[in-house]
Amino acid sequence: MEAVQFIFWEAIKALALAVLGLLAIKAASGLRLKTLARAGLYALVLALAALGARGLGLDIAAEVAYWTSIRSLNRSDVPQAYLSALRAVERRPANLHYWQALARAKLSGRQFQSLVEDQPAFLQLARGPLDEDDLLRFALCRYSLQQYGQVIPMTQELIRASPVYTEPYVLEGLTYTALKKYPQAEKDFLNALQLYPSQADAVEGLAQVYFLTGETGKARAVLEATAKYPFPPKARKRFAALEDLYGQ
Repeated sequence: MEAVQFIFWEAIKALALAVLGLLAIKAASGLRLKTLARAGLYALVLALAALGARGLGLDIAAEVAYWTSIRSLNRSDVPQAYLSALRAVERRPANLHYWQALARAKLSGRQFQSLVEDQPAFLQLARGPLDEDDLLRFALCRYSLQQYGQVIPMTQELIRASPVYTEPYVLEGLTYTALKKYPQAEKDFLNALQLYPSQADAVEGLAQVYFLTGETGKARAVLEATAKYPFPPKARKRFAALEDLYGQ
């Protein structure tokens, strides 16, 4: 739908540009001007038309690069996704969607510091609170860079904005675990599991908290309780590996 809207509006722009150019030339031809002045006016009209066409071309090139980035990321081709998103941003740096595509590519490519350095651009373009997905990406980068003190304010903002969004609880729980604040971490993981009992990361996080606090029995009980809920095979394998670890 977004692609259809883009094509529609770009077609309208192209049509408007062509009509305005023709009207300008017709109007100029009707003026009583000397040959040199008439030639200058025609040159001005052509220059303006060229600028409009260049802008239209940049719009189309940026949008093509944007969609190429999305398709590449869906195919797990992270380098191509990054390069395409970067081209889109370079052509139209005032478009927040292109920055978001670049952010997704950078996060997938573990370019955490580079993405953090883009945050001022997001704040300027958003002109208000950041989108939840954008804010979560920046929080994930801060966590990966071990900047734990900057993660908590972001996760708290996300939780206040959307209390039923489980990802901020999990990230906050992981951050508290890294800070060895285990009661707060336990609370966050439990909140996430109350909202979504099949949240695999919350299961692992809660079990790890109990293991780190010496409550191995509770850690194993958390993993055993997953039998009641549907989990993907990869998560089941991780749970089994943790059960073996905690049973040693």
